[in-house]
Amino acid sequence: MTASLPRQATSPDEPDRPPEDRRHVIRRRALTLLIIVLLIGVPAGYLVISANQSRDSGKDKEAKYSATGLTEGWPSKVQRRLYQVPIPHPSNQVAYYETNNWKTSRLYAQFQTTQAGLDEFLAGIGVDRADLKKGEITISARDQEVTGWKFTGPGSRPGDDFGIVHEQKKPMPTLDVVVNTGNAVYPFVYVVSRTVP
Repeated sequence: MTASLPRQATSPDEPDRPPEDRRHVIRRRALTLLIIVLLIGVPAGYLVISANQSRDSGKDKEAKYSATGLTEGWPSKVQRRLYQVPIPHPSNQVAYYETNNWKTSRLYAQFQTTQAGLDEFLAGIGVDRADLKKGEITISARDQEVTGWKFTGPGSRPGDDFGIVHEQKKPMPTLDVVVNTGNAVYPFVYVVSRTVP
């Protein structure tokens, strides 16, 4: 024989509740279902949206880093500081390209500036106009091929180009610079900055 547990008596202060009617039961269950859907659905929706944004961001980065050749625009301040390429203001036709591997990192940059801007750039890398060598193309054929720069050929005149290789103590970068003075008012500057990680 099993013993039955005594039932707890209802409190005399609490009135007896009438049984729920069908409409009230349906409303309570609908509210419960809505709360469950919100507790599960909102975070799940957020995860789906976040994953799509992350995937799109990855595709953008992949496109950016798989690009070859120069990209129009200014390198970031971090890139300019790291590679020591102080592009002066005002400058136009600014473009850059960065490559990285386990051996060497390079920043390719070009810009057209004023005569004062050229002096500012040269001072920023620690040289001056007297250090430039007339007719020197200091940017290698390999680097010219990467960027599409052509310093010889149709339209280029001997004597328009001045170059310098500015070597610094490691880990500071080495800068190969070519200045084209074909436009006497607005010289064009080409820079390849190499650093060994």
